[in-house]
Amino acid sequence: MAATLPAAQARLLAEGCVIPAHPLALTADRTFDERRQRALTRYYAAAGAGGVAVGVHTTQFTIRSAGLLEPVLDLARETLDEAVADRPFLRVAGAVGDVRQAVREAELAARLGYHAVLLGPSAPDSDEQDLLLRAKAVGEVLPVFGFYLQEAVGGRYLSRQFWRELADLPCVVAAKLAPFDRYRTMEAVRGIAEADRGDEVALYTGNDDTIVTDLLAPISAQVGGRVVQRRIVGGLLGQWAVWTQRAVRMLERVRHAWAGDDAELRSLLAESTRLTEANAAVFDSTGGFAGCIAGVHEVLRRQGLLAGTWCLDPHERLSPGQAEEIARVCAAYPELTDDEFVAEHLDDWLR
Repeated sequence: MAATLPAAQARLLAEGCVIPAHPLALTADRTFDERRQRALTRYYAAAGAGGVAVGVHTTQFTIRSAGLLEPVLDLARETLDEAVADRPFLRVAGAVGDVRQAVREAELAARLGYHAVLLGPSAPDSDEQDLLLRAKAVGEVLPVFGFYLQEAVGGRYLSRQFWRELADLPCVVAAKLAPFDRYRTMEAVRGIAEADRGDEVALYTGNDDTIVTDLLAPISAQVGGRVVQRRIVGGLLGQWAVWTQRAVRMLERVRHAWAGDDAELRSLLAESTRLTEANAAVFDSTGGFAGCIAGVHEVLRRQGLLAGTWCLDPHERLSPGQAEEIARVCAAYPELTDDEFVAEHLDDWLR
């Protein structure tokens, strides 16, 4: 039997919210920095995020081989029990690997009180039917977030038929669309729209390079001889792991634009190119995204939330010139940042 979301979390997911992809805080010797990890979780809660995704790409997939998956998931759970006890909040856990590993990780997440699983988009020696069978098996443990990840960081092409069949699985509650490719995003949305239960699958952007456009522009699909429009209602994003309070405000502004606020629409369209430029620096687009995780860490380090940019893999680091690019966009576009908000609360989050 397919797992289901609690009613409050189901409403929150369907309405749309900001879900940061949670980074991993490390010390200089690359051990788990629990104090700063707690601070990050408190920051996301205080910024108004509707959830967090833990154990995902931004958290570093190698937490599994480092024996950190359970400690990281558990610390976020414990911190959130205190930080968001008074409102609905989505706790999403990443799961990867073949059926056996993904189910095992979903069972761990369920035991720790998570609501859904963001299911890694690939598995060893698997085709699309294998991925559908894996999603169905995981979905007996926890509801599933489908995940379309760009190939530059380990994703793969997934067909329109795949998305149609995935959306028809009763366990699938949402899809994170992050192929960093407008054509593929539209293809996936159309596949979901064509599914019998496509309206029950919430659409979330993971395209950090085109966040505002994804949120503002509904995608048309022809279903049963008629044209329907599907809207991307929120985001589960590595970009939203930084400047999160601004992201929450931006989604509120998007809703005003949806309701017909033309001035807000124009303002958001102007801001969209600045945000994409900032993301290019943070995610290291010129370096083929090699420094994307370290770039997120650099923004958080500049704010004092992290002590450094260290990753579990010592070869994973900022690309040459990336820190300077991040400094440039922060100075050029202060309206994108939430530095003042972080500075005001940092001591409390680090307690």
